[in-house]
Amino acid sequence: MASTTRIPKAEITGLSGYLVKRFSRRLLGDVPEPAEVMWHNRAVLSAAMGFGRKAQRWDQLDPNLKSFATMAVSALVGCSWCLDYGYFHAHNEGLDEVKASEVPRWRESTVFTPLERDVMEYAEAMSETPPRVTDELSARLLDQLGAPAMVELTALVALQNMSTRSNTALGIEAQGFSEACRLPLAQPSAG
Repeated sequence: MASTTRIPKAEITGLSGYLVKRFSRRLLGDVPEPAEVMWHNRAVLSAAMGFGRKAQRWDQLDPNLKSFATMAVSALVGCSWCLDYGYFHAHNEGLDEVKASEVPRWRESTVFTPLERDVMEYAEAMSETPPRVTDELSARLLDQLGAPAMVELTALVALQNMSTRSNTALGIEAQGFSEACRLPLAQPSAG
């Protein structure tokens, strides 16, 4: 399922390259295409990976809500790689795979709670240009999540926007990670 990226993939070399490939193959079964493309500028790759690793340690927001929020951003922006990986990540982390598979069509799906819908609406509202986050939506989420989780959700959505928009601009597409999941990933709704 390799895509043709807009910037050719770089050959990942050296000791650090060996470690990246070994860790990626052990964790994912393959080297992620974003790493291969970003290898051209290791400082950018290192910074993005470093911030991503730090974000994985944040613990104020429920892991399922994190998954739904990031996948909602990916679906809105149209990052097939991010959706593919996000669903695979939800599967590997033992999160709600049924709900994760439905994120691309969350507005029509009947599986989500009102809080989960608010989280995905917030993720989309933050991701649009200009952002359309309302006081009412923010107040509902703040009331349900509390300030620490609300700050985490906001930062997570911002980080996901960086990833989805970078991958989409670079022409990076789904890599087949989600084939390990028991359910197919739903297709985004038309319109």
